[in-house]
Amino acid sequence: MMKKLVVIPTYEEIENISKMISKVMSLEGGYHLLVVDDGSPDGTATVVKERQAEFPDRLFLIERSGKLGLGTAYITAFRWALERDYDAVFEMDCDFSHNPDDLLRLAAELERGADVAVGSRYSQGVTVMNWPMSRLLMSYCASRYVKIVTGMPVNDATAGFVGYRREVLETMNLDRIEMVGYGFQIEMKYTAWKMGFTIAEVPIVFVDRTEGISKMSSGIFGEAFFGVLALPFRRIERKR
Repeated sequence: MMKKLVVIPTYEEIENISKMISKVMSLEGGYHLLVVDDGSPDGTATVVKERQAEFPDRLFLIERSGKLGLGTAYITAFRWALERDYDAVFEMDCDFSHNPDDLLRLAAELERGADVAVGSRYSQGVTVMNWPMSRLLMSYCASRYVKIVTGMPVNDATAGFVGYRREVLETMNLDRIEMVGYGFQIEMKYTAWKMGFTIAEVPIVFVDRTEGISKMSSGIFGEAFFGVLALPFRRIERKR
């Protein structure tokens, strides 16, 4: 059985974090959970610490001072996971827009031989619920834009529900991942693809959050838009 770690970056997720911990801990397969909290003023990290008494060997917390970016949170978590010999690392949001039950499907795809498993909103039409049309169009068009500019055969390049085999993360030069917002998700997939790793898309239903506040902004999409233009000209370096 693969040793599996779920990574959830948080900022002000007090409404969701305890429920998410309970759900992930209840899944078959013995998933471990690492929360990377960027100094949430609402007490998100405090809730995690309280729940750690119930799951001392499976629930972990990294606290950082202030909002340092989604990408840096994941890079920190990837290094933490590699140091502790996890076989697979999964990214997901705390707000239940990603159904934790789908972790089993992503893990199954990795166990079947995929190097990267993407929980995809656009591999079988559009499977997004409760988003305003403007945001849906922005997200869908962003993924089409990435596919056209880079040639990467992934329908949902901006997806944040992703599983990586250990070999992918230890082969990448994580120091060279530059984007820190949602462009980070594109850059990670592109880097894995250019290094020859296989990417499988697992269709999911994405449901917009019902509690808490979205962290999306136009600046996040701006970074991704211009960052993608540079990707085809970037030299992809393996870790030495």
